[in-house]
Amino acid sequence: MNSKAGVISGAVRRWGAQLGQLAAVVAIVLVGKGALAEPFYVPSGSMEPTLLIGDALLASKFPYGYSTASLPIHVAFPETGRVFSATPHRGDVVVFRWPGDRSQVWVKRVIGLPGDRVELTNGIVRINGVDAVVKSDGVGKAEDEDGAYETAAKYVETLPGGVSHPIFKLYDNGRLDNTPEVTVPPGHLFVMGDNRDNSSDSRVPVRQGGVGLLPMDNLVGRVDAIVGSWNPGVRKEPVTNWISGFRIARFFTSVH
Repeated sequence: MNSKAGVISGAVRRWGAQLGQLAAVVAIVLVGKGALAEPFYVPSGSMEPTLLIGDALLASKFPYGYSTASLPIHVAFPETGRVFSATPHRGDVVVFRWPGDRSQVWVKRVIGLPGDRVELTNGIVRINGVDAVVKSDGVGKAEDEDGAYETAAKYVETLPGGVSHPIFKLYDNGRLDNTPEVTVPPGHLFVMGDNRDNSSDSRVPVRQGGVGLLPMDNLVGRVDAIVGSWNPGVRKEPVTNWISGFRIARFFTSVH
């Protein structure tokens, strides 16, 4: 009887040790996702040509500090501000929780910082009275989730301060090409998608499905790299062709 009890006791201790190790691994993963970096998936074409539908991103959380938005799962905690807070740089690509529904995570580019005056005239961004420099860079393909695409004019935009990045323009006179000047209030950002005619961003109020002026408390992190990419358009093809959807050239590339 004592021998059986000893065997059972030993088994319980071994199972307890294994469960403890598993709990430690889970805790390390959660801490890493909550404090260091977290992967995200791009579901729309609003950031083309910089980011494509199907890109898997790695967002670093430490550059801007931490808030409840930094948690790896959405929890409806009251807002308490950020700790170790830092303001993004103009041109950063950021992941954030959408103000209209904080369970949704979006990605855009920072255009205006607190105190900046931002407006668009004929598609040209003007910040504090200085126009961004826009140079033609040929054409590209603006894709949708099904792999269909339309030709888009491609440009290189250089923001005041010197940050350059590519943008798409689908139309010469898009509905969001002219906006009134707004002053970005403290603790907020003006963000835009690089696919300028296919992005609901700070040019569109939250009540109309846009971002409005983004509270910095909603920031999750800065997009630093694409760690993988798969074109979802190949889902229309036979399963045997799906492997062709991997965009190997985009694996482990930096984002600017």
